[in-house]
Amino acid sequence: TSARLGCGRHTCAGGEAFACAYSPGGNWEMNGKTIVPYKKGPWCSLCTARLSGCFKSWDHGGGLCEVPRNPCRMACRNGGHLNMSSCQCTCPRGYTGRYCQVRCSVQCLHGKFRKEECSCLCDTGYSGAECATKIQFPFHTCDVRIDGDCFMVSPEADTYYGAKIKCQEKGAILAQIGNQKVQDILAFYLSRLETSNRVTDTDFETGNFWIGLTYKTSKSSYRWDTGEPSSFSSFAFGQPDNQGFGNCVEMQALAAFNWNDQRCKTRNRYICQFGEWPGSP
Repeated sequence: TSARLGCGRHTCAGGEAFACAYSPGGNWEMNGKTIVPYKKGPWCSLCTARLSGCFKSWDHGGGLCEVPRNPCRMACRNGGHLNMSSCQCTCPRGYTGRYCQVRCSVQCLHGKFRKEECSCLCDTGYSGAECATKIQFPFHTCDVRIDGDCFMVSPEADTYYGAKIKCQEKGAILAQIGNQKVQDILAFYLSRLETSNRVTDTDFETGNFWIGLTYKTSKSSYRWDTGEPSSFSSFAFGQPDNQGFGNCVEMQALAAFNWNDQRCKTRNRYICQFGEWPGSP
């Protein structure tokens, strides 16, 4: 074959024509049979004239290298399986990450495994890296108790994910507001805190409070940290507006503690939620 543009002459019926290949070339062979040069059809623009075959990521189709073998243009490592429709890897046990490239041996004994973060989201009443430590929380120290659940408001500020970790360390989760009753009671309590001296962090953004709701791009919806979809909403007027690419949800002081989408790295105070379990005081 040649890298130069060529032409062929065919003057006798039943004879053979010879031509040099294009660069990029095309129309080589299929199933071991030689394909006539310059066969009609789409140009084989991703074949090479110097090799008799297709590029590694393409398959033959009608003699042309026009069928993508891997349209995702990615590969899963460490034995992971690539879903061609979603272009996502299903990783074997012990690995996580977009390409299954991160070794992860976390076992969540009393909680849910967070694949993206290689971490555990502990059930209420448990803490630790693998949710193995049972916590008996003193419910008499709750700031607010609503229908058996305990809500504790932090005096310090942190990012969304920092707040989530601090709640988990206490055996709690960031607050899940499932109905108007809980929203109204918490909003009333937070409005009274504005005049208190409980704030230990002088960060100017501590007038707002994180709750455990984030926007999941893969689900195209807001989800609680437990993975459940949000059936109740108390977003302020005009929210969420995704201003500043905010994927985390706060109770906003200027909106009477209705919800606002905010950038997750913003430092806010936060609300931890504890649930009762058998044997708790």
